[in-house]
Amino acid sequence: MVALATICFSYTETNEDSWIRINQLGYTNEGIKVAVWGSAEPRSIKSFQLVEVSTGKPVFKSGVGKPYGAYGPFASSYRLNFSGFNKPGRYYLEAGGARSPEFRIGNDVYKGSADFCLRYMRQQRTGFNPYLKDSCHTRDGYTLYGPMPDSTYIDVVGGWHDASDYLQYSTTSANATYHLLMAYRDFPKIFEDTKLGNGLEGKNGLADVLDEARWGLDWLLKMHPKKDWMFNQIADDRDHISMRMPALDSQYGRGHERPVYFINGMPQQRQKFMNNTTGTSSTAGKFTSAFGLGADIFRQVDPVYSALLAEKSATAYAYSQIKPGVTQTVSVKSPYIYAEDNWVDDMELAATWQNQLGEALRYAAEEPVTPWLGADTAKHYQWYPFINLGHYELARRLKGPEKNKVIQYYKDGIEKVWAKAGSNAFYRGVPFIWCSNNLTTSFAIQCYWYGRLTGDKQFDELQQANIDWLFGCNPWGTSMVFGLPSWGDTPADPHSAFTHIKKYPIDGGLVDGPVYGNIYKNLIGIKLMEPDEYDRFQSPLVVYHDDYGDYSTNEPTMDGTASLIYLLAAMENR
Repeated sequence: MVALATICFSYTETNEDSWIRINQLGYTNEGIKVAVWGSAEPRSIKSFQLVEVSTGKPVFKSGVGKPYGAYGPFASSYRLNFSGFNKPGRYYLEAGGARSPEFRIGNDVYKGSADFCLRYMRQQRTGFNPYLKDSCHTRDGYTLYGPMPDSTYIDVVGGWHDASDYLQYSTTSANATYHLLMAYRDFPKIFEDTKLGNGLEGKNGLADVLDEARWGLDWLLKMHPKKDWMFNQIADDRDHISMRMPALDSQYGRGHERPVYFINGMPQQRQKFMNNTTGTSSTAGKFTSAFGLGADIFRQVDPVYSALLAEKSATAYAYSQIKPGVTQTVSVKSPYIYAEDNWVDDMELAATWQNQLGEALRYAAEEPVTPWLGADTAKHYQWYPFINLGHYELARRLKGPEKNKVIQYYKDGIEKVWAKAGSNAFYRGVPFIWCSNNLTTSFAIQCYWYGRLTGDKQFDELQQANIDWLFGCNPWGTSMVFGLPSWGDTPADPHSAFTHIKKYPIDGGLVDGPVYGNIYKNLIGIKLMEPDEYDRFQSPLVVYHDDYGDYSTNEPTMDGTASLIYLLAAMENR
């Protein structure tokens, strides 16, 4: 796994007021290769050069093209495009007195990266945790808001912790499971078999990504145990009383049991008020799709399991239609929830997996473009998943004008982002809201899917710019994935109990990512614990801190990492 090997790279930058930002993973031979030069002072440059490390000699020179002006901490910026150079090797860039870190060009720069990120998924497991080789949250849980008496015990042990807290949400878990299943379906040769189903070392004849997807499916089955029962989350924000290693929590008033919230289609608690739940469709639609894709994949591997998933997909679809609308999450002490406001995208994907293509087309037309695309802001998880997964699955099954119409929806959304992105050197058109890295990952996937469906390459550079952003081509020059690449500048002090208390690495975890300066200033309880090593690159526009105290920009998320696994598998496959 070349991308993950320990390689000695020089990380010297020679100018104190200008910098060159690169994708630290590297660049593929024939792929798009762009870096960004930025200066703290108003300056102009005319050219740049690519230098081979082994010889110290320039091997490629080019003009820089148009200036992009000020962005974030930079008063001046340019895109340095060296896509015309395709010889594998180790290089660095020089421009305007600045020198970039060294990087590789090679067709294997993404090799092993998707499997590497699976480490974080396994580390997030609840029930038996293979990283800790111990179990946690084994008494989940007691029911609330259901048709059964409140505090009825139900076995829902399993699944993944959502982030650095230990809440568990059906909506994010179903979406993560779906992405893992897609990664295996679309790129089966990318993944290795080095783990058993329980996550421990060994081979079991299944790709590790499929083992992880089944871990998610098994928990979703517990959260939909009967055709007329479905649960939306385990635990709530009382979890945030302290940062600790996963254990048998006891802050909920029922011994070591945690609350399990039933989906009843009605508003439920949000601090002093109630959330804006309007129906059952958003979460149940996600269950339908995860079970549907799971049934399809496991048909040859485990026919009995496949049949069960197919049955549950049908009952989940029926549950989604009990009361059309969205199911939001619950909070008790703070106002922060996953404030999902859309559900027709979930129903489009669900209807596709139920082979109700006419219904799917109707849902697709109701929300052709995911609303955040082209917008400057949105609420936390307001439009979730962050792109419409249904358009891709539906387009795969259609032909002719109907297929073209659905594909056009993707193009319309991409063009809305491009209208903003084309004006800055980083091609940044994704809003800096909480979990902006998740949006960035998902948008890159939408660009990838559009290209795969059409063969149209006009958005390839925009797609690559979003990938490059995640791995260091950003104002801070840092990767947003813990430990990837091993030789690079990556998060070292994330908002995680694993790293903060035990100094355990959270390999492969995608952190939340940068937020607008005004969002950061207004969040509750944020305090940096150490001097800010990126202070020079913060701006009123956007901030990112590699600091345990910043839960808004440096907390890893399970569902964002699952989406990144799909994207990295696509890049390695390509």
